[in-house]
Amino acid sequence: MTSADRSPAAETASTADIAELISRLDLPARVRLLTGGTTFTLAPEPVIGLGELRMSDGPTGVRGLKFAGGRQVALFPNATLLASAWSEDTAAEVGAMLAEEALAQEIHVVLGPTINLHRTALGGRLFEAYSEDPLLTGKLAAAYVRGMQGLGVAACLKHLVANESETDRNTVNSVVDEATLRELYLLPFEIAQADADAWSMMAAYNDINGVAATEQNHIVNEVVKGEWGYSGVIMSDWFATKTAAQAANGGLDLVMPGPDGPWGEALVAAVRDGRVAESVVDDHLTRVLRLAGRVGALGELRSYPADLPTPGSATRREQMTRLAAGGMTVLINRDEALPLSSLATVALIGRHAVETITMGGGSATVNPPYQVSAAQGLRELMGGSVTVTDGVEVRTRAVPARGGFLTDPVTGAPGVRFTLRDADGAVIEERLEAGATTLVGIDDEFDQVVITLDVEAVITGDGPIELGAIGVGSWTLQAGDQDISFTLRATGSIGEEMLAPPVQVETATVTAGSTLRGTVRLPRQTAITTDVQDGEDILVGGAVLGVVARPAPRPAADVIADAVAAARDAEVAVVVVGLTEEQETESVDKSTLALPGEQDAMVSAVAAAASRTVVVVNAATPILMPWLDEVDAVLWVGLPGQEAGHAIAAALLGVIEPAGRLVTTFPAADGASPAWAVEPVDGDLVYTEGTFIGYRGHWAQLAAPPAFWLGHGLGYGSWEYGEAALVPGQDTAVRVPVTNTSARPSREVVQLYFAPAETDQPVRLVGWQAVDVEPGAAADVTVTADARLWRRWDTENSGWTALSGTGELLVARGLGDVRARVTLQG
Repeated sequence: MTSADRSPAAETASTADIAELISRLDLPARVRLLTGGTTFTLAPEPVIGLGELRMSDGPTGVRGLKFAGGRQVALFPNATLLASAWSEDTAAEVGAMLAEEALAQEIHVVLGPTINLHRTALGGRLFEAYSEDPLLTGKLAAAYVRGMQGLGVAACLKHLVANESETDRNTVNSVVDEATLRELYLLPFEIAQADADAWSMMAAYNDINGVAATEQNHIVNEVVKGEWGYSGVIMSDWFATKTAAQAANGGLDLVMPGPDGPWGEALVAAVRDGRVAESVVDDHLTRVLRLAGRVGALGELRSYPADLPTPGSATRREQMTRLAAGGMTVLINRDEALPLSSLATVALIGRHAVETITMGGGSATVNPPYQVSAAQGLRELMGGSVTVTDGVEVRTRAVPARGGFLTDPVTGAPGVRFTLRDADGAVIEERLEAGATTLVGIDDEFDQVVITLDVEAVITGDGPIELGAIGVGSWTLQAGDQDISFTLRATGSIGEEMLAPPVQVETATVTAGSTLRGTVRLPRQTAITTDVQDGEDILVGGAVLGVVARPAPRPAADVIADAVAAARDAEVAVVVVGLTEEQETESVDKSTLALPGEQDAMVSAVAAAASRTVVVVNAATPILMPWLDEVDAVLWVGLPGQEAGHAIAAALLGVIEPAGRLVTTFPAADGASPAWAVEPVDGDLVYTEGTFIGYRGHWAQLAAPPAFWLGHGLGYGSWEYGEAALVPGQDTAVRVPVTNTSARPSREVVQLYFAPAETDQPVRLVGWQAVDVEPGAAADVTVTADARLWRRWDTENSGWTALSGTGELLVARGLGDVRARVTLQG
């Protein structure tokens, strides 16, 4: 990539230049530019040289301008897995890679990173966010922003703020005291803004202390734009804005999506009748135009490189495998069960082995060029010494057909052919969807309204199958001599038709080669609304529609018996278990940390039969492990992206060291954490634990000891720590020698925590430093504490005050393995 391609062609316009541009526009034209032009764009304005500004969701890949069914793009490991490297270099590399993915699609703004904290392990969207710790989250976010914006693509910090769960997310009121907001939930935003100057932020769906996040004068105007001096854009989450004057006065700069929304004529009227000052509109537009200038959409429009890696290129394959494997975390490893010998016979067991989960659900989903399962990856690395056995059912909710179970009757390619028709039955468009789903409404650019869709596919499997459909509408399906029909309805809540569409299945007996045909008639379509009028179904914005077809599930006892038989015949049983997008998704929280289905029973049965058992956990967030004492090793692999199977295999065999450290504390039982509930009471979700979330609360004995602490991870090395001491002349920097006592090169992450003497202040991570050390070698490691963790918020005086400095510095491999202590006298 040339230097000319690395940044916008135009220099960022000065405030005076922007003011002159704004003066050319009348009030309605100014206001029009403060609402999106389409779902993911801002409209151009030739009068001032403003080009179309394009945005894309981006937590695990830059999806592009379509919510579903768009172009193929690289699928990255999820945020918790990337964060588990505890590496700012890794975060910066990921930011730059995502910028390249954006540039390939001429995208100006990537909607990420997500930097809400892991307050409770039940949060459904935690897989998008880095960690439970504000310093770790903020420093990684800043590095990601630097990597991305260094190539002239804007990052967007989200979601501002106290947005740690999904239950009733459009209406919940997060009740958080000011000290907790400042010291914990705002801190990652403060760090990323101060250290990297992120060019945009996104206001959340929820209320904070009774005021909508999109109307938060205190947080947005007083803190972010005032105290922090933030010069960027604050945009709404999609459909989050409810008001005109209140939101504009509250500091919101940009309403998304468009072209419709609550501003427009209503905001013009609010200015003209004096409820909103015209200077407020001009400030919002100044920020939007500044953003456009920064990304090359104002004045001389930027050029785009033509030599970027493609999503399935060798470059991306190497990057994705290395990043995923390097963040994987060894939780236990008795008698060096890992890494596996390449000569061992291995029984690979589990539904997640054959259908490895590579990404979470909701707006983080992308259309990758391929997804490698654990079975494929391990077979490629170990050959015929691996047998593969399917596992127990892991879902309660049916998913679209996959793996070529349905194929196109025209081309024979995997997928379903959808024919979109208008009210007269005329064909609007034909689509072949490899994922057996299609999105109607939000991404369409048709003159006609889609009323019905015909579906057609060839069924490649025999025997009893589950057959059904996903998505709102009246369905009829026919396969062989089987006919089924039903109507699926949504509640009318915003986004349900896309994020959690209704589903229904029945069991049918078919033969391979049978043709599946069907039709779905959609509800009446209206503009985006949350109302259901006169009892009539209304399609809210857009709908995901899909066809379910797969072999009918077998009894769990039969599946477990097959797994046990396979385990007995191998030297090592590798059981892959985990969660799915039912638990790890936007719009839904978990109700338990237990594995779904009979996975725990399967692990225990295999462990009782196998000579050696390794469990691979394919989940982004904590799970319960009742079988922990029965198995020899546990490798946590997160949601590893498109190279999942190759990365898992590389980690299991030690081709790449799984040197990750946990970014979230794993509770030992449901409810055994300082913060747990996600269900609001009378609309309020009260953060009663204050700043004592996760490891902070466990250390203060506000909850039982966890199964694994934040920062835990064994890698494949073993370590001796020498005496730790303060660096001369510095009272917040510690030097400690570390020695790799293993026979393998390994990476260590030396963590520094501060336990203040103040009893109302929690222990907190204040710094870390990673080091790579050869076998038998030693390294002196210096860790310097971040000054922003050496303060507290004085509520009475509304300002920061320094901590006393009295207490202990803890040098640790996670707080469950403290290696040295340094007393501070203040």
